[in-house]
Amino acid sequence: MKILNVHTLSKKYPIFIGNNILSKFHSLQGKFLKKTKKVLVVTSKNIPSKYTLELKRKITNAKVFSISLPDGERIKSDKYLFQITNILSKNNFSREDCLIALGGGVIGDLSGFAASIYKRGINFVQIPTTLLSQVDSSVGGKTGINNQFGKNLIGTFYQPSFVLIDSQTLKTLPYREMVAGFAEILKYALILDKKFFKWLEKNGEVILKRKNFKIIEQAIYQSCRHKAFVVKKDEKEKNIRAILNFGHTFAHALETVTNYSKTIIHGEAVLIGMVVASRLSNQLGYLPSVELKKIINLYNQLNLKFSYSKIVKNKNLKKVFTIMNNDKKSDGKNIKIILLKKIGSFIIKETTLKKSFIPLIEKDLKNGIY
Repeated sequence: MKILNVHTLSKKYPIFIGNNILSKFHSLQGKFLKKTKKVLVVTSKNIPSKYTLELKRKITNAKVFSISLPDGERIKSDKYLFQITNILSKNNFSREDCLIALGGGVIGDLSGFAASIYKRGINFVQIPTTLLSQVDSSVGGKTGINNQFGKNLIGTFYQPSFVLIDSQTLKTLPYREMVAGFAEILKYALILDKKFFKWLEKNGEVILKRKNFKIIEQAIYQSCRHKAFVVKKDEKEKNIRAILNFGHTFAHALETVTNYSKTIIHGEAVLIGMVVASRLSNQLGYLPSVELKKIINLYNQLNLKFSYSKIVKNKNLKKVFTIMNNDKKSDGKNIKIILLKKIGSFIIKETTLKKSFIPLIEKDLKNGIY
């Protein structure tokens, strides 16, 4: 089991990474949740029951409650937020008690937000079960829900007591979700670590097809290490943490315009968004064409899709741009976008959609390229 510590201004906490380590929850409870008498486990219906049962068996000296929510991005809403907080209220959870998120990024974001606002904050533990949540959303303290105007527009920064990442849960994960998680792994390589990118060129297929779990755990560790480094410098996204949104401005618009349906899931949208951002980086004179070619070659090598032609049409183009302009990184006029200078090196540029994304996307639609 590998241990990685996250240091922020508000809290220091560990990430535990390994195989079959869900069984170690009891010892972690004894160390980090000493005063906890009640636990609420929040999970979703697509999570195999064996993980929930295993976790419940390992929780001792505390009364355990649980709720299983529907699957999908749409549960990140006030309706399900109040379902969770009502359970906490009904059973009189105290600030010393704990809420555990057992599931993917949606469960983590929703549960973390509930934990942060109930009695102004109770203990919170992340047990991510998808590759995407293991390498990204479970680390760093971002919580939130969506509304009709965009994704994650209502939320807080709230750090967990600890994060437990058991790679065993990936064995039951659909391949589509493995691809979605790989998107965030690739993100760290593109913005921060060219050596990691080269390592992914060699090991990408091994990760996606789950051929070697030691390799997968190494990818998880490196991704969490990079995120911990950024979060330590900027916990509440005042400056450099914005780089973790590379590819996400367009990605969030794709998710929102499809009403958070199964048409496209988060990681797939990020894969598309990163190619668009890379092409924009090249178009604006930052990313050399030879570097852009390496990125697109990796996509082709691993059969990662980056076409958005089935989602963005002339009839909804204005809505897509409106959603992008409502993004957290926008003040309504200017927007901060993350671009690449080269693989492993980023630049944050403040500009407008009219000077960046709009010409590129309109040209794509006109030429029928993407």
